Formats: sequence, structure tokens, C-alpha cells
Amino acid sequence: MAKAVCGVYEIHPERVEKARAALPKEGVLQEAVLLLKALADPTRMRLLLALKAAGELCVCDLALLAGVSVSAVSHQLRLLRQARLVAFRREGKQVYYHLADHHVERLLEGALEHALENT
Repeated sequence: MAKAVCGVYEIHPERVEKARAALPKEGVLQEAVLLLKALADPTRMRLLLALKAAGELCVCDLALLAGVSVSAVSHQLRLLRQARLVAFRREGKQVYYHLADHHVERLLEGALEHALENT
């Protein structure tokens, strides 16, 4: 397999400027990185996909589905909340989690679609 390396060093100023202008501000970039890091874990991905399928679930339901402890699920949900991927509502003493918004659902669908292309 051939290496993907330029054979000659040449700068293309118009392309570089177009790419530079399209880059988001640093804060937006950091938020996107946080979001992708949160997705980069099989347990968290299972939790998100379960919420996508069911609409909302409590921590106990999610622990059963993911095959991990309630404590481990709570920890993962905290990370997902910090990345604004999930939200919750209280009903008495029970807490139900759901995907934060339709963007998360689309993100999950895109990731799975892309992964399926390689299978």
C-alpha cells in the first residue's frame, strides 16, 4: 500500500485560508471535543443507544441493559450530562434519563451508519 505523503512541498494559500475561515472558535472546538470524548466509550454508547430506543429509562434499567453496576451507570451518566448528551426528569424519588435533544439522536444515527459501512 502506498503512503499518503506529498511528493513535493507546496502551499496552497487559497485552500489554507478557506479551511482556516471554516474553523470554529476555540470554545466551540473544545465543546465538540468533549462531546466526542463522551461518545468514545462502549458503555456510554450503549446507554445512549438504549435511551434512543426506549425514550427514557431509570438508572436501574440502564444498569441492567449495559451489564454494569448502578454505580458505574451513575458515573457514566454524569459524564454524559456534562457533555450535554443526556438530560433527566424526576418523578418522586425516581430519576428518568433521556437524550438531551434531536441532535444527539442524529449524531448516534450517523455514527452507526458510518460504522455499518465498514462491516
